[in-house]
Amino acid sequence: MLGTDYVYCMSRQALVGNVSAMLSDAGFAVSDRIAVRPKSFDLAARRGEDVLLVKVLANVDAFDAATGIEMRRLGHYLNATPLVLALRTRDEDLKPGVVYFRHGVPAISPDTAVDMFVEGVPPLIYAAPGGLYVDIDGDVLHDAREDRDWSLGRLASELGISRRTVSKYEDGMNASVEVAAQLEEMFDTPLSSPVEVLDGAEELTDETDEPPEHDPDDEAIVTVLTRVGYDVHPTERAPFKTVSEDDDPTESLLTGHSSFTRTAKKRAEIMSSLGAITRTQSVYVVEDRAGGRESVDETALIERSELEDVDDADDLRDLIHGRIDREPESA
Repeated sequence: MLGTDYVYCMSRQALVGNVSAMLSDAGFAVSDRIAVRPKSFDLAARRGEDVLLVKVLANVDAFDAATGIEMRRLGHYLNATPLVLALRTRDEDLKPGVVYFRHGVPAISPDTAVDMFVEGVPPLIYAAPGGLYVDIDGDVLHDAREDRDWSLGRLASELGISRRTVSKYEDGMNASVEVAAQLEEMFDTPLSSPVEVLDGAEELTDETDEPPEHDPDDEAIVTVLTRVGYDVHPTERAPFKTVSEDDDPTESLLTGHSSFTRTAKKRAEIMSSLGAITRTQSVYVVEDRAGGRESVDETALIERSELEDVDDADDLRDLIHGRIDREPESA
């Protein structure tokens, strides 16, 4: 049983709903749940300048490398932190107050999320090969040792470790939970630095950031967006086909493309919800705007032939704003 007011049951859909409610209680604006496939994350949330892309799982071991890379890539494009909330591994429950990492993405339990986002208590411990660790504030440790008038050798002797290791702790090397507890008890002062979860995802490298290929059906659309000045990034596991970046980050686009079907309408609704959280615009390119429909929520509907006639980025922005500034037609 979780030691919070939030009940997390085994149903993944219910788990996503409870996570959404928890984030709302913590003051986040939360997107609609992404209920279409493929999807690398389940929710987006914003509180101030902090933006999260959240994947919710019962078992964190179900989080694979491809999804981790996609979430990190989307986090980079959307200035957001990818984050996994999960209940357990195959072998045990995720420990409260501990940050785990899976494929470069921080993963925490719902209890830890409640402590962090609702109670304002950040986690201090992270899991790494070999056990659980904390980051020691080397300056505080150095001052505490000197206030006690202890040499490096004396502290090393008290801990039963080498003088060189103590010196590394003061230079900022991490320590096991057991050693950190010894130090804090010895000096009667907190020495552990919070784990920066919101800055915790690993940076993409040339080796990991091999972007997916554009869908051949989207080639004409990508060509137009590139011609008018956007950097177009395809996705593999998102409810939108591309993220298109402009020099002005507020003018970035989430773009979709297909015939206007019921599924396309659902994707456009989700893109609108995500756009509100990530402060991006969203546009869905269709072959034919059924009944002349202008938009789905805040996602502009543009026919491919209209897009191909666009001359520059200002023309495209005017076309988009002209669609979403009007009252959308009913479905």
